[in-house]
Amino acid sequence: MDTRAGLLKRLAGSGSRGVLRFITCGSVDDGKSTLIGRLLYDSRQILEDQLATLEKDSRKHGTTGANMDFALLLDGLEDERQQGITIDVAYRFFATDKRKFVVADTPGHEQYTRNMATGASTADLAVLLIDARKGVLVQTLRHSYIAHMMGIRHIVLAVNKMDLAGYSRERFDAIVADYLQKTASLDFETITPIPISARDGDNVMTRSKAMDWHDGPTLLEWLEEVETAADLADAPLRFPVQWVNRPHADFRGFSGLVSSGHMRTGDPVTSAVSGQSANIARIVTADGDLDAATAGDAVTLVLDREIDITRGDVLCGPEDRPDVASQFAAEVLWMHEDAMLPGRSYLLKCGAQVTPVSVTELKYAVDVNNFAQVPAKSLEMNAVGQCNLATARPIAFDPYHTLRDTGAFILIDRYTNQTVGAGMIRFALRRATNIHTYAMDVTKARRAAMKGQKPAVLWFTGLSGAGKSTIANIVERRLAEAGHHTYSLDGDNVRHGLNRDLGFTEADRVENIRRIGEVARLFADAGLIVTCSFISPFRAERQMVRELMEQGEFLEIFVDAPLEVCMERDPKGLYEKAKAGEIKNFTGFDSPYEAPEHPDLHIETADISPDEAAERVIAALRAAGRLG
Repeated sequence: MDTRAGLLKRLAGSGSRGVLRFITCGSVDDGKSTLIGRLLYDSRQILEDQLATLEKDSRKHGTTGANMDFALLLDGLEDERQQGITIDVAYRFFATDKRKFVVADTPGHEQYTRNMATGASTADLAVLLIDARKGVLVQTLRHSYIAHMMGIRHIVLAVNKMDLAGYSRERFDAIVADYLQKTASLDFETITPIPISARDGDNVMTRSKAMDWHDGPTLLEWLEEVETAADLADAPLRFPVQWVNRPHADFRGFSGLVSSGHMRTGDPVTSAVSGQSANIARIVTADGDLDAATAGDAVTLVLDREIDITRGDVLCGPEDRPDVASQFAAEVLWMHEDAMLPGRSYLLKCGAQVTPVSVTELKYAVDVNNFAQVPAKSLEMNAVGQCNLATARPIAFDPYHTLRDTGAFILIDRYTNQTVGAGMIRFALRRATNIHTYAMDVTKARRAAMKGQKPAVLWFTGLSGAGKSTIANIVERRLAEAGHHTYSLDGDNVRHGLNRDLGFTEADRVENIRRIGEVARLFADAGLIVTCSFISPFRAERQMVRELMEQGEFLEIFVDAPLEVCMERDPKGLYEKAKAGEIKNFTGFDSPYEAPEHPDLHIETADISPDEAAERVIAALRAAGRLG
């Protein structure tokens, strides 16, 4: 084994064919970590101190008897070592005389599918391991589909543990035939089957004497020679702005990473969304100005004139611009325990662009057993589906199969800030570019002025029986008596017409509030003061409605009463039916209520009368300047 100095010297002179990024994937315990450990060991990439540690850890945690357990080179978490599994993504670098490699060891357990997708998102090739004793499993197919979805075009089908299958050619051929038949629809560019024994090194770097019937390449031979994607420097210019750099009044630059293409000083660039153009005056780096920059360079651009550019904008060549749209079709991998629901509002992050987004339609989910398209109303954790999405503002993007960096996005929960999904944009929806807002002569401001008031949406939320409808009714009556123009939207009344097709599942509740929010927005556009009385149990949907309105128009009123008080009141007899099991998904029993964290008004109805509560609402409305 090498010393650190010797290893660095060898690495500096290696890799004439450039860098190959690849992942190992497959079902649990198929030998992914062992394979990478064997590659590092056989290619002399392990330092003397690392080898000593490996020998010690193999005695403590190893699963290979007296032999070294190469998997322990990758499984660095204590939980991984104790359980003998991979949980996190482990990245390792190694090199040969021909090529440099960055390999990601991804977990095989279904619950860690999100980590596999993370590793696949930057890979050029996937080494898919199959245990020769078990054959093709569901997780094998799931990882194959995710690799296809993430744009990986080359698969090495590494049938591992051939020593435990007697080095049987018949067994190898049967597994390969089964895999090719089941994945025929995925249309990979190459699938290269190789029989291996990662533990013993058969067909990893050296040819196996026990499998002399295999006349194809060893694993390393194939990794050294395979041709992957074209150079990103030859692709269209894409420069996502990560930071507007303005240290003082005499300097304004736009910092970011050139994700594709190349540029030179004097070249024209265009802001993809606004369409404004300027020429590059300087390309600035920490080490001085450059004449040119190419894909992978981190630079700051100074333009020859001021144009409107903010963080998240994408600069491009004026003749080869990305798509700009607020609606598009995408394939989504869901990564959270709470299901993805159409209509719910999330945050979408595409490059440096961040905007609210909702899934307008889940067209279908994918059955990973046979890749069939199946109807679905939601996506559960680790499920994949084809969706239509709508963002709050247009974003710049390329189809994922054209350019990964500007075609990929993540979905973020708006309250926990957790990443809940990953997506690949397929194409812009035509209606996103064909439908335009028609400017009417009679505006919202004019309608409100004719009524002598400012529009407002009073959103009453709380448990059933808390008093929402009672208070909203009194508020509307008093406003009408004072000459104000109002309308009332009530949960029960709306379900007799507009929302009569919806039930009370979580997905239907989300859609119920989405529709009401749009109706409330139309009434506000008409200049009215609208009272909305809905349990609206989820914070995300209430926030979605707030964002439909102009600043100051939406007042969230938390009508709060203890569950015991609501059950005692029980004006509709719903709590009794819920206790008897006659009503399912009833808020407060078997469906959650997410109380507002910062409501505009908090009314505890156990302590005051409905008339007093209504006066507090009207006072808040007056204080907000909505009553003219």
